[in-house]
Amino acid sequence: MAADLILALDQGTTSSRAIIFDSQGKPVASAQRELQQFYPRDGWVEHDPEHIWADTMASARDAIERCGRHLADIAAIGITNQRETAIVWDRSNGRPIHNAIVWQDRRTAGLCRELVAEGLEDHVKATTGLLIDAYFSATKFKWLLDQVPGARVRAEHGELACGTVDSFLLWRLTGGKVHATDAANACRTMLFDITRQDWDDRLLERLGIPRAMLPEVKDNSGTFGVAEAGLLGADIPITGMAGDQQAATFGQACFEPGMLKSTYGTGCFALLNTGGRLVPSQNRLLSTIAWRLDGKPTYAIEGSIFIAGAAVQWVRDGLRAISHAAESEALARTLDDTGGVYLVPAFTGLGAPYWDPDARAAIIGLTRDSSSAHIVRAALESVAYQTADLLTAMRDDIEAAGAGVLPDTLRVDGGMVANDWVCQYLADILDCPVERPAVLETTALGAAYLAGLAVGVYPSMQAIAESWRADGHFAPKLDAPTREARLDGWARAVARVRSTVA
Repeated sequence: MAADLILALDQGTTSSRAIIFDSQGKPVASAQRELQQFYPRDGWVEHDPEHIWADTMASARDAIERCGRHLADIAAIGITNQRETAIVWDRSNGRPIHNAIVWQDRRTAGLCRELVAEGLEDHVKATTGLLIDAYFSATKFKWLLDQVPGARVRAEHGELACGTVDSFLLWRLTGGKVHATDAANACRTMLFDITRQDWDDRLLERLGIPRAMLPEVKDNSGTFGVAEAGLLGADIPITGMAGDQQAATFGQACFEPGMLKSTYGTGCFALLNTGGRLVPSQNRLLSTIAWRLDGKPTYAIEGSIFIAGAAVQWVRDGLRAISHAAESEALARTLDDTGGVYLVPAFTGLGAPYWDPDARAAIIGLTRDSSSAHIVRAALESVAYQTADLLTAMRDDIEAAGAGVLPDTLRVDGGMVANDWVCQYLADILDCPVERPAVLETTALGAAYLAGLAVGVYPSMQAIAESWRADGHFAPKLDAPTREARLDGWARAVARVRSTVA
């Protein structure tokens, strides 16, 4: 039998997972390790890159062992990763010079304000499709070079490499032979020209980042390198790579312009495929690369929410209102509504469409009748309200650009949508049908598809699209006056936590 399995390495914000998929796109084995979070100061979030590496390898080995098939049956490896998280490491030994600075980290918000004051915002938007924000990797790289003793001199002497998590894993997997990334990850650094498909010299110069530190940018499906035999037991080619949200979009088979998916994990990320057309946002969303195949980019509009599932983690670990995240669904069902309680989860600021790094979380509308159940339900509801903000902005953008209309249905994925109540509330608040796929791990599946396309395990994108199946359909049931009243209440709650008035 020819090799017909793909090993997907899914290195996320809160865990590192490995899932092995067969030629039908079905998972046959998996393993996972929870990733420790570090919070050195208010607004700072870090990971230990050595933990990332060790957990990724342990998960991969466990999944291979559980698979029950020969190692030779694994045709290739696909990598997907938490995006924007920045790592700088020593070229001579692959050791990081500092903890990874996570995408949620806000330590460079002051520098971002300086860049805006200098008038760089138009250049950044026109070149990278992004807004100037600490969310992206560029200012994190600068912080590492400026703050780690000796780092800048070593970088200028060519001793250091930088990249996002995908690049770091690729470097380690190939024994330092390959320093590369993919177009979907490169476009999230705030350093990559998404039209010219190259690093932008003006931004590199302003931030003092030597071009030689940066990885080569490759297509999302193709040859990246070979994982050394000493790591997993055999030489295995690495043939697919994409940032988690682009990978999820690919895993959801949103291949046609106008198709839309939203992923609910630590944060929430909605991507609308705009095809070969780059659509600038007038509503503070992001124009980004969905993927690049055969040198041709497919673009998307993206709305990024920093906190979704993490809000449920907070009511579990911070408030101790529940013992397990799964309890949130049962609690939500005990109530008809939140009694006017809103949780605005701006723990690390507000993402799209507000981009307010100094906003902070709040619970609004508490009364003596409020209980922990009301707060738990408010945490779940906040995900739907934030998604509604994104879809409203997307609708305005594509209509203004004459790029069509939003699709009739939203495809959803991620850990949160295993919760039927969440899916139904999304349909109610968005006033559109919601479809949940048969395979919820669409991020890992997208990485597997990209890798499998390069080695023939998956014959074509058309075949992938035809194999997509839903296992849950949720139609809106909420009446319009109630929906509008709840959205109005959300808007007032957000206004209460804003640090600035738009």
